[in-house]
Amino acid sequence: MTIKLLIAALIAYAGWRLWHDGWGRARTRVAAREPAALAEARAVLGLAGDPSEAEIRAAHRRLVAAVHPDRGGSAELTRRINDARDVLLKARSA
Repeated sequence: MTIKLLIAALIAYAGWRLWHDGWGRARTRVAAREPAALAEARAVLGLAGDPSEAEIRAAHRRLVAAVHPDRGGSAELTRRINDARDVLLKARSA
């Protein structure tokens, strides 16, 4: 009897998580991580013009230190800052 109740609770929890998170959310997360435009990436990092690799890395380090989730910041902001750094560094290497 206890095992049946435990299994029913686990199935109910799994169903609730699927409903709560949205059935297609995994696909939207991938789409949200598409590279941003260069202008948006520069704006996120607070850079102007054509920044050097050192300027990009310094701005990234400064911003992540302020908003990192381990220090009470936001995971979403950290993700946006990381994406902006990746876009700008990729543009410099291309």
